[in-house]
Amino acid sequence: MAKSYIQSMLGENERVLLVTRQHWFVLFSAILAEILISLLVIAGVSAATLYYPPAAFGFVLVLVPLISMLRDILIWNNHEYLVTNRRVIQISGIINKNVVDSSLEKVNDVKMSQSFFGRIFDYGDVEILTASEIGVNLFKRIGDPVKFKTAMLNAKEKLGFAESGTYAQPHTDNIPALIAELDELRKQGIVTEAEFQKKKTELLAKM
Repeated sequence: MAKSYIQSMLGENERVLLVTRQHWFVLFSAILAEILISLLVIAGVSAATLYYPPAAFGFVLVLVPLISMLRDILIWNNHEYLVTNRRVIQISGIINKNVVDSSLEKVNDVKMSQSFFGRIFDYGDVEILTASEIGVNLFKRIGDPVKFKTAMLNAKEKLGFAESGTYAQPHTDNIPALIAELDELRKQGIVTEAEFQKKKTELLAKM
């Protein structure tokens, strides 16, 4: 089975933890005018055909706003924001793809802002401050921004924990707790089954 575009970008042992898009308000505001124009064309042509039947060919005009609306839907659907166990990724583009990602290691701070209506309808802006050349990534009006921010911060914390060497020289009394923590990381997809079993064997050998 062919890999999806997202899967093809992932590194070895990298897992997608969360995928979101801009809130559906963004899509609705983009296609509202096209919906109204389509309805007006349909209503106008329908009324005209009552007096002049050949006017029915005017229904072809409705294809113009419908095609434009389809384009807006595809743009919205293909603009995705991802959190993996290593990176934060922004993907846009229908055919030509534009990918911007930030390593969780370089994320210095995360700011979230929600307006009054954003809190009601669950959307907001997430600003990621990084140590990379990009400096700042701003994700505007994404859906469920609290969940996105939490997933990113949790992944960053676990990444640091996994790479800190905590498991290098554990005390015997701590080994069961470390195995339990590893198992939790495995359940969340941060650690693979093979990595979990290997590390578990190494820890048990030190008891």
